[in-house]
Amino acid sequence: MRRVRIVRWVSAVALVYIGAGFSTVCYAQTAESAQIDQLVLFRLNERGIPPSEICTDAVFIRRVYLDMIGTLPTKEEVTVFLADSNSGKRRQLIETLFDRPEFSDYWSMKWCDLLRVKAEFPSKLWPNAVQAYYRWIRTAIQQNLPYDQFARAMLTSSGSNFREAPVNFYRAMPQREPKAIASTVALTFMGMRTDRWDEDQLMGMAAFFGQVGYKETAEWKEEIVFFDPTRKLCCPDTEKEVVPRLPDGTGIALDPHTDPRIAFTDWLVGSRVFSNNMVNRIWYWLLGRGIIHEPDNIHADNPAQNPELLAYLSQELVKNNYDLRHIYRIILNSKTYQRSAIHNKGNLSDETNFSRYYIRRLDAEVLIDAICQITETTESYSSDIPEPFTFIPENQRSIKLSDGSITSPFLDLYGRPSRDTGYLAERNNTPSAAQKLHLLNSTHVQKKLNNNKALFGMTTQKVKGKKKPQTVWLKPDKAVEGMYLTILSRYPSDEELQVALDYIKDSGLSRYDASVDLVWALLNTDEFIFKH
Repeated sequence: MRRVRIVRWVSAVALVYIGAGFSTVCYAQTAESAQIDQLVLFRLNERGIPPSEICTDAVFIRRVYLDMIGTLPTKEEVTVFLADSNSGKRRQLIETLFDRPEFSDYWSMKWCDLLRVKAEFPSKLWPNAVQAYYRWIRTAIQQNLPYDQFARAMLTSSGSNFREAPVNFYRAMPQREPKAIASTVALTFMGMRTDRWDEDQLMGMAAFFGQVGYKETAEWKEEIVFFDPTRKLCCPDTEKEVVPRLPDGTGIALDPHTDPRIAFTDWLVGSRVFSNNMVNRIWYWLLGRGIIHEPDNIHADNPAQNPELLAYLSQELVKNNYDLRHIYRIILNSKTYQRSAIHNKGNLSDETNFSRYYIRRLDAEVLIDAICQITETTESYSSDIPEPFTFIPENQRSIKLSDGSITSPFLDLYGRPSRDTGYLAERNNTPSAAQKLHLLNSTHVQKKLNNNKALFGMTTQKVKGKKKPQTVWLKPDKAVEGMYLTILSRYPSDEELQVALDYIKDSGLSRYDASVDLVWALLNTDEFIFKH
């Protein structure tokens, strides 16, 4: 019962400060970001919706770390950032995070979800191909490969799935016939689901992939993807060869000796459909909702909430040679992204116009990594694919898991996607009672809590007159301050500090047990579990 009381008390106080923070705002903006804000504000003014204020530095650092690198800032990183009075420090922090290895790790995870990177059914890539594909994806992100080149490499690739990693795009799908390939291409690079298309439209696009061939080799599970000019896609009813047609209905003359995938890719990467889809996905990933929503269900009856904003971002992508980091950069530096999650009287019901930052739960991988970072523990993973055995280092972070077949009970419970369809809806970030009970009562979390004694304010030091190092406690107020900086990435308020100090003093528990309770309570707050 003592823990029930303390978690209710701390949660009640912490909830007041979600999105508020305890520091001043240091903010400087770029011209491109200002244009984003102008387009968003124009729509808000049309609807009479007032935007929320800019979030404070304490909120911003936690938000941008989680959104950019899927990782909590350390206590030291938070204190340095909050103490910096430079008005351009937010922009500088964004640039620093681009260079962190976790940026490539986190966005590789997102792309692996989309591209169905998985050893077992239904992708059936097997571990060797998974590792090759993952390394190629991560390298492309790390080196900031232009998006048109990234897409072209996959769409026009041929060769061994072990040696030419992008060809795994044509293997990571349950059905490898032309219509299924066309559907996967439309979903991945156009944000469209072909179940809304008529048969002629789908067959016309499928014809571009009708000459994709597959053949096995003597090496176990190796497969060659190649252009096979002898293959033809014929209509099942008339048995006539299907004429390739672009999704907009335009016919195209093809050289019979040239891979038709090249002609389709040339059209695709030069189309607004291609650039619109990508910037819309990035907007969704960073703000929790697409300009067209859902981002992987684009169709005529699902228009953009702000067509001018979508067009501007799309033009910026093309103008900057498909540099995805440019789109991340101008969105992250905008006031629209940096608004508080706290609503005002006029935008309480707004869920579509980006008048505030929309609160959402941490991804399963990010949440368990955060818990492990705070408690200085590791997580165990397993795979249903025994051969060849996939070795998982003891300190492996969840955001670095390359294979969708490798999982853990925690990841399953918290909605990690199975990577079966490539749909965004596979990732389930909706909180459940089972998830809450796991954080409250599970031995899994309890064991982790007892590991990081430094978090509770305990240090080991040499003491004069003692041969062995002695355990020394920090002053209670400094210990509580450290807990808040480590777990919530901010300083406690005066009220929160007093609640914690009173609990340490009056709970009747040892200093250690009371400190464990406080850490446990903070881990169970919405402020920790959600991005805000």
